[in-house]
Amino acid sequence: MAEAHGAGETKLTCHSIWKVYGENPGQFFDGRNGVVADVAGTLEKIRDSHHIPAAANVSFDVKRGEIFVIMGLSGSGKSTMVRCLSRLVEPTAGEILLDDEDLLKASQQELIEIRRHKMGMVFQGFGLLPHLSVLDNVAFPLKVQGVDEQTRRKCAAEMIELVGLAGREAAFPRQLSGGQQQRVGIARSLAVEPEIWFLDEPFSALDPLIRRQMQDEFVRLQTMLNKTIVFITHDFLEALKIADRIAIMKDGQIVQIGTAAGIVLNPATEYVAEFTEDVPLVRVITCGSIMVPEEGDIDRSITVKPDTTLEDLLPSFADRESPVAVVDDGDRVIGMVTPGGVIQALAEGEARVHQP
Repeated sequence: MAEAHGAGETKLTCHSIWKVYGENPGQFFDGRNGVVADVAGTLEKIRDSHHIPAAANVSFDVKRGEIFVIMGLSGSGKSTMVRCLSRLVEPTAGEILLDDEDLLKASQQELIEIRRHKMGMVFQGFGLLPHLSVLDNVAFPLKVQGVDEQTRRKCAAEMIELVGLAGREAAFPRQLSGGQQQRVGIARSLAVEPEIWFLDEPFSALDPLIRRQMQDEFVRLQTMLNKTIVFITHDFLEALKIADRIAIMKDGQIVQIGTAAGIVLNPATEYVAEFTEDVPLVRVITCGSIMVPEEGDIDRSITVKPDTTLEDLLPSFADRESPVAVVDDGDRVIGMVTPGGVIQALAEGEARVHQP
């Protein structure tokens, strides 16, 4: 994904979040701020006391308009974290700020209003109400808000058209495919015009073809809506397609945060290296990362943007040996990519990824 509009502004801050299950999880923390002097020592105490640390000292920022992907294997803590962010699961300790407002200090009534008006949520289970039509399912959160019928039906119809289901307003969930049902879930979450959007493996229950179509649809929607998004997945190729930045979790902790290319080419731990070892480098190396200064009068019959991946660039070299121009959003040449540069980048990338 290209850099998000307003990406310098922090929308969501998660600081030293812990979620510990057991009889007395609060005993390990002095107050609720989650800051501990010795994380490893605290984790050892928690486990020795027969408690389970589902999230441990998790900290990150999400910029306005950014797609921030949290990923990891089953049991890594990624779904626990997204539920902590919305307080569907109550964190044991830590701080979560949405526009500098501490969500963990919000009363239950305040939290209900925040969820109704600022948050959109989409989960793996579609969660549609079987007795309601597509239109009524999408309009349901607006009904809960007390929006009048004419306004909510108009808004619901707009959201249904946005996700490509115009004409299916009167259908019931049982009459829809899995992909169509998930589109309804997405439309319903967007109906409240959320400021931040939480998606927990929303496409994992779909078959591969429908899943790819939904990923494309998601990217299209984000291009139009520019939402701030926290997206949970275990699939690195899915993250490659949608993420601005990625956080990888293991055993409740974040082990690395960065761009897809940064994580794949410079894994912080052996776990991250193993997690990403099957990712094709042509999907993560971009033209902007390997371009060199323009030389002479470069042929502009073919141009690419800095965020174009080598996978999309390679067909351009099928019948030419000359460099390809890299242009900015104003169509100004800012560099060039040569066939030799592509080969060198892939060779260096392979050597770096597989170094002992």
